Amino acid sequence: MARIETPNRIRGTQDIFGDEQRRFAAVLETFERVRRLFAFQRVDVPVFEATAVFARSLGETTDVVSKEMYSFEDRGGDSLTLRPEFTAGIARAYLTEGWQQHAPMKLVTSGPAFRYERPQKGRFRQFHQLDAEILGAGEPTAEIELLTFASQLLDELGIGDEVTLQLNTLGDAETRDAWRAALVAHFESRKDELSEDSLARLEKNPLRILDSKDPRDRPAADSAPDIDAFLTAEARGFFAAVTAGLDAAGVAWTRNPRLVRGLDYYRHTAFEFVTDRLGAQGTVLAGGRYDGLIEQLGGPPTPGIGWAAGIERLAMLVSEPAPEQIDAAVVPMGEAAAVRAQEVIAGLRRAGVSADMGFRGNMKKRMAKANAQGARFAVILGDDELERGEAAVKDLASGEQMSVPLDRLAVVVADMVIEAELRAEGDDASERLIEAGLVRRGDEAQPR
Repeated sequence: MARIETPNRIRGTQDIFGDEQRRFAAVLETFERVRRLFAFQRVDVPVFEATAVFARSLGETTDVVSKEMYSFEDRGGDSLTLRPEFTAGIARAYLTEGWQQHAPMKLVTSGPAFRYERPQKGRFRQFHQLDAEILGAGEPTAEIELLTFASQLLDELGIGDEVTLQLNTLGDAETRDAWRAALVAHFESRKDELSEDSLARLEKNPLRILDSKDPRDRPAADSAPDIDAFLTAEARGFFAAVTAGLDAAGVAWTRNPRLVRGLDYYRHTAFEFVTDRLGAQGTVLAGGRYDGLIEQLGGPPTPGIGWAAGIERLAMLVSEPAPEQIDAAVVPMGEAAAVRAQEVIAGLRRAGVSADMGFRGNMKKRMAKANAQGARFAVILGDDELERGEAAVKDLASGEQMSVPLDRLAVVVADMVIEAELRAEGDDASERLIEAGLVRRGDEAQPR
């Protein structure tokens, strides 16, 4: 019989497991917790959209649209694209689903996105992002809200001290137009010093020359005029309000006058949280105000601001989470006990106790597995216990064992788990809870 060859994982994708998956999950759990603190609503949008959604929002000339999108024609002849980012899909939903009536909206989402680019550390072709947006709010307080959200997220992930918030203003439309004209004149006078990519950008996105990584471009970029000379009074006041709000909220920031966004619909604030721990992939969270995006998609003038963060990059920075543990391991001994154990484990789980049971093995092997899973308790069922209508519950930390009636087992074990959690936190509240009747110890439980 011919050997069947197993297909390999596609380049630029990942199978996430073990410690890597625990870090990944810790990022998502922290994001979910912090978004509730800030009263952001969760939204989920399609993984693929009409190609026009991204072509209009990201710009036909950008590398993402021209080189990196996964686009295809479906069986109906429509051009579809796997999402390379979230903002465009959320903006499309805002228009097509009638969400304008709910403005201003504070929204978050997360999940996979797709770009065909060269895989490297922290960069994949299928990657995962956290995303936060505020639609319908043109005030500086929207910036402050989003940036304090991002700052607290990074703090609660334990990496706040390892990242720096870099901040810049892109001004209003009048500011941007005047600055753009000055930049074009500056770079035109030094065309012979620019790289091929920057020469192409000069025609379409001259602002992007400012953050070019090509060393040939740096002399011209570093000597280019700053935006501050072109700020209108309104734009200057807007940026001052943002920075004053961040100072009041205790969010540290530093000015980076070369931080830009190339597309014309970006206005006012641009920002990045950067670290030196990831080499060239130093940006872990970035965003800005995009007041012209909704119009690009055919809607009315609508202010918007948002940020995105790579889950993979954040997961590389967080501390290793503790392995998951279970509350109870059910250990049946004998055929009759194995049948009754199904009822026992179902009851424990319905009572909110995380429980598992080995599929095979003698008592020694099953107890070894319980210890390997970090179980707090072992629930032992044998012929003698079944005859008495009891189970033996063993505290695997102290070795103490007691008999518990089967009809009270789920309630008693659930209470024991609560007490164990309180003790682990160094909290003496367990006895007070028992005395108040909020935790039941189970009068029938007898030490053995």
